[in-house]
Amino acid sequence: MESSTSAARTGRPRSAAADAAILAATREALVDLGWSGLTLGDVATRAGVAKTTLYRRWAGKSELVVDAVAELFDELELPDRGSLRADVESVVLEFAALLEQPATKTALMAVVAEATHDEPLRRRIRDAIVDRQKRLVVEGRRRAQRRGEIPDDQGDPAPQVDLIFDVIAGAVVHRTLVSCEAVDADWAARFTAVLLGGLTAYGA
Repeated sequence: MESSTSAARTGRPRSAAADAAILAATREALVDLGWSGLTLGDVATRAGVAKTTLYRRWAGKSELVVDAVAELFDELELPDRGSLRADVESVVLEFAALLEQPATKTALMAVVAEATHDEPLRRRIRDAIVDRQKRLVVEGRRRAQRRGEIPDDQGDPAPQVDLIFDVIAGAVVHRTLVSCEAVDADWAARFTAVLLGGLTAYGA
């Protein structure tokens, strides 16, 4: 009887407001202190919660930072610009602007470095950021199919969705965080021409 009672006990419900405050405080601390200076104690103080509140939700700093950045990525949208070309250019510019935010830039570089020797962290990045943002590719392809711009799916679309996401995200991340070059309207237009037309159809 006691085991079933214990199993049914869920404890105090998580507070959405507390979670939001913690994630915002994490991004703020990243900008102010950098990866090496950020501690869960500092985040708790900034968020106005007890440190134990953080430890009940996150196992450590890496997981907390991934979730703080994932919240920013979840705000990405794909407004209907009237054509596949315009949609792609728009999301490229929006993605690049997000990567230029100090908290995003600091966090991504740090957690990717940490993930090179931490498989659970790699899975968390994939689940919380990468896989969730593939929704933009799915939405964009469906919209383009309704317009008649690309053929309807003839099989499992997942491999193509994965590839499109990797191409777009990889190019923008490399441009902004590795090469440290601007992603402006001109670059977005040229990149989209290559993506949609292919190398053989692209003229310099």
